[in-house]
Amino acid sequence: MTRAESRPEVRRDPAAVSSDGAPSLQTGDEAPPRADSTALPGTAAAAEEPEGTLPQLLKIAGAVLGSTTVLTGLLFYFGRLHITGFFRYFRVNFTVLDLTPNDYLVRSADGLFVPMTTAAIVGLLVLWLNRLALDRLRPDRRRQVLRVAVPTTAGLGALLVIVAFVELFAGHRLFASRSWVGGLALAGGVLLLACAAHLARPGRSTEDGRRRRPTDVSALAEGGFAFVLVTIGLFWAVGSYAIDVGTSRAQETVAGLADAPDAVLYSEKSLRLAVAGVTEFRCQDPEAAYRFRYDGLKLVLASGGQYLFVSGDWSLENGTAVLIPRTDAVRLEFAPPGQQRSPVC
Repeated sequence: MTRAESRPEVRRDPAAVSSDGAPSLQTGDEAPPRADSTALPGTAAAAEEPEGTLPQLLKIAGAVLGSTTVLTGLLFYFGRLHITGFFRYFRVNFTVLDLTPNDYLVRSADGLFVPMTTAAIVGLLVLWLNRLALDRLRPDRRRQVLRVAVPTTAGLGALLVIVAFVELFAGHRLFASRSWVGGLALAGGVLLLACAAHLARPGRSTEDGRRRRPTDVSALAEGGFAFVLVTIGLFWAVGSYAIDVGTSRAQETVAGLADAPDAVLYSEKSLRLAVAGVTEFRCQDPEAAYRFRYDGLKLVLASGGQYLFVSGDWSLENGTAVLIPRTDAVRLEFAPPGQQRSPVC
């Protein structure tokens, strides 16, 4: 091979000139730069499959609710509402009891069990129905179903939202005995309206009938506002339900007073309890540590350094609740209900 043959071929590019106006030279071994050489890996795939609005909102909600502090605060809040309903039935201001955080946290489960179970079941049913029914339809059949489903869903959602606003702002309540219905109507109505808006959004269908996920900022804002309204509705519904559960537990307590053990209260000094159904007896022994005994009491709660007593025949019309400090000056005995005791202690 000669020296001329070993030298790479040089060709002139008429479109390329050097800085001094002379044409630049390119060798045959050099390839022109690709226009997409600077593209990052996965950029095209990310542009074709953008992240949807719902996953973004779920990530934000999960980050907030996943905090132990937030969860503890929610449990404390709903437990406080449960206790409010319970002691309101006995006409007792629960703040004087100095309840512990454990009292609130334990009672919160009673008001959250049914709402959380119901929400999980409904959510699974909706997802399964969408997967088994709507996603399996042919594109033409799917469009026919959506023509009926979208206005029906939107109308039902609007009706529920109107009911919630009437319940919230009207002078009289539509559901006085079920105050949680208003919050449930608000949450369900907003969800139905958001679902109808998602299904009816124009320009979101592909040729095979599948839905494209929205990527614009307005869709994210729409989902955020819907999430806020749904959260408010759920707080309203679950909070009202927790109060109702607390009230129902108080009613169950009153209904079971006849079978509850008798709380025999001994005291160093006379407590002068003017409670119907409660009898005071004075001990004759001058050396007795506790000179007075009270029969006819039932213990409802012992917490925060206080005893809460009611009489065995307590009723909502004329019943009286009694708070006794938990000190060494008093002593409690528990006996079978209705047991006859000596009038002399």
